[in-house]
Amino acid sequence: MTAPTASAACSDIEVLSARGTFEPGSLGLIVGDPVYSALRQRISGKTLSSYRVDYPADLSLTSAAQGNAELVNRVRSQAASCPNQRFILVGYSQGANVVDNSIGISSAGAVVGSPIVATIPKELEPKVSAVLLFGNPIRSIGKSVTGTYQSRTFDICAKGDPVCEQGGGDTLAHLSYRSNANEAAVFAAGKV
Repeated sequence: MTAPTASAACSDIEVLSARGTFEPGSLGLIVGDPVYSALRQRISGKTLSSYRVDYPADLSLTSAAQGNAELVNRVRSQAASCPNQRFILVGYSQGANVVDNSIGISSAGAVVGSPIVATIPKELEPKVSAVLLFGNPIRSIGKSVTGTYQSRTFDICAKGDPVCEQGGGDTLAHLSYRSNANEAAVFAAGKV
């Protein structure tokens, strides 16, 4: 079997975005779209493409698990088709659960969380340049990203956001992450 060759369609960096529950927008109106736009402005000299993680993003018990499997499958297939491509993983709210699970941090027990059904293979971990998490539900149960991805992770929880802050009571805080897009892009640009 011969090694796959890179095609003209391979970007230097693919931004995989897992949107929040019921979030509209191509990559996600509150986080995905503004973060991708900020990344395009901040990362120069490299080509970027985006990918919307295809999952229900609803309140069903299997939604986050479906997103978890889909994100891992996308990374595997892109790594095979585009061997030099790197990845930036973006997750907002339930989408953060999807990303958490995909990098081996279980979101089981968190709001709209699920057990891990797939993880990015160890040999592909170095291809993940940055992990950008917004309103991450695992934070409300005292968990965070640890291990190999910790230094590459930007994980923000707005003050009072009940989804990620235990005892938080400001539901509007959960909708405020658009204002953090540039900060996240600056972080990611330093990692690519």
